[in-house]
Amino acid sequence: MAIIQVRDVSKLFYLHSDRPRSFQELAVRAIKREPYRAPRESLWALRDVSFDIQAGETVGLIGSNGSGKSTCLKLLARIFGPTHGEVKVGAQVSALLELGAGFHPELTGRENVFLYASVLGLGRREMTRRFDDVVAFSEMGRFIDVPTKFYSSGMYVRLAFATAINVSSQILLIDEVLAVGDESFQGKCLERINELKASGMTIVFVSHDLDTVRSLCKRVIWLDHGELREDGPSAMVVSHYLRHVYAEGEGDAEAARASAPVVSVSDGGEAAQEDDPTPEADLAEGEMPPEEKGVRRRRWGTRKADILGVRFLDQDGRDGGNRWATDGPATIAIRYRAYQRIEHPVFGIAIYRQDGLHITGSNTDLMQFDIPYIEGTGEVLYNMPALPLLAGDYILSVAIHSPDQSEFYDYHNLYYPFHVNATIPAEGVVHLPGRWEHRPAGQKPAALTD
Repeated sequence: MAIIQVRDVSKLFYLHSDRPRSFQELAVRAIKREPYRAPRESLWALRDVSFDIQAGETVGLIGSNGSGKSTCLKLLARIFGPTHGEVKVGAQVSALLELGAGFHPELTGRENVFLYASVLGLGRREMTRRFDDVVAFSEMGRFIDVPTKFYSSGMYVRLAFATAINVSSQILLIDEVLAVGDESFQGKCLERINELKASGMTIVFVSHDLDTVRSLCKRVIWLDHGELREDGPSAMVVSHYLRHVYAEGEGDAEAARASAPVVSVSDGGEAAQEDDPTPEADLAEGEMPPEEKGVRRRRWGTRKADILGVRFLDQDGRDGGNRWATDGPATIAIRYRAYQRIEHPVFGIAIYRQDGLHITGSNTDLMQFDIPYIEGTGEVLYNMPALPLLAGDYILSVAIHSPDQSEFYDYHNLYYPFHVNATIPAEGVVHLPGRWEHRPAGQKPAALTD
């Protein structure tokens, strides 16, 4: 049974109400016999939203400002109830919803830690036992006995997050607050969130940082003007959201940081995901490389066409196993079998670093390479004249889908590991060709030619 159940939930807010704001105003109105007028404007923050979250899931909530994400989390945290519908939460909740929420500005950091813990149902003795861990994680030892009204926004976040993760709850709600912390603390928080995921905690994560959402969450719920627009695999939903943002012409920062065309090639299908423990049975001649380093491969799709396997070819078109060299020519060959005639199929690839970082992707639609139809067996090649990846281990995802991505025929997520050999003395992920130059005063720069 789901640990969180949201059924046909709607939430109405009144924006400009003529409701009396004080007892004095109420008394004056009574004396003057002024009638109460209905609210002038109302807003449905959520409309008929339904979803379930299973125990141990990490689910992202995305959407533009005002889409209802924070309202949804506050309903899960029982800060207020729905106007219509039903919200069931089957475990204790720890929440980071707003900067400094639950902290009293006149109380010290120490006092606020115990106050917040008591609100979440943790006794003083138990919080005393955990207090040193809270202070150590927040790195607030020097300021723990200072009133929080003197804290900066980053100090608030440090102490609030450290407290929330040290409460014995089964559900953690996070609403964008990590964006306030510095780079070092954000990394520390994300590392701890991954530890909580591994321990089986249920996490609902709201952020405009879509790269972080993709990294943390396997599943994403997209809210749009209070309505549930899409619920599915994180890469697929984020891609569709970004395409929507571009189509609407919003061009906000999150879309600029994560180009929709690049992401779309690696996004999952809308068919239900399912594990494929023995995918090699569907492949020809054992072409799929063995699973490496604990990578969990997943496969889904309508299977009107199957991806039979992937080959990594060298500059002569020969199968070189799964090893390439930086700046060397490389070709990805995707073998397929179509069980019926499929018009204008789109083949796509996406490359990830071993730790899950999305590096790049491409598909035939983006490259304006139209395949009129496929039927039976065949092979599609993606040629790279100079592979820019530096030395390391990487994983390839491949897919076949319809032009509008409404149907994924076959999707192999994180299926094909490969290695890039060290041939360039550089650090990082990609090689940017260039050269160093020293120019003493008065000397003209050398021409940028060999």
